Amino acid sequence: MCFAVTLLRKGAHSLFVGEYRHNLDSKGRLSVPVKLREKLGAEFVMCRSFDKCIMIHPMESWQNFADKLSQLQVVEDRNIKRYFFSGALWSSLDGQGRVIVPQYFRDYAGIDKNVVLIGNNTHLELWDEAAWDAELSTGLQSEDIMSRLIELGF
Repeated sequence: MCFAVTLLRKGAHSLFVGEYRHNLDSKGRLSVPVKLREKLGAEFVMCRSFDKCIMIHPMESWQNFADKLSQLQVVEDRNIKRYFFSGALWSSLDGQGRVIVPQYFRDYAGIDKNVVLIGNNTHLELWDEAAWDAELSTGLQSEDIMSRLIELGF
């Protein structure tokens, strides 16, 4: 089932928005929506997120993310770089538009079979469906969002 999965174009940058609910197959493969395949590119990078989901970056987005991480110079920031770079994986789609989600990523994110692929501006996030639904019901309180948007001048 697809819920408004869209890739918007803003200047030279692509913006991922929307959510897509799907099931991993028995081999741990995710079928990426056709709308997203071209913009995701032939190769992309998957890595852990602090939010117990998997980030999927097109190469341009990953390069920007990696460049920012590389600028961290403080000794205490070593673990931040280790966290993201050690958990990163170069990936690509197979001939049918599927990507294998390795078992260690599935274990990390608590993913069994039912998943949600969401757009988050410059990248996608892959969530366990129950975890995403819980995040929506508890983690994204409208009052908190509204307060933060007001602080930012919206």
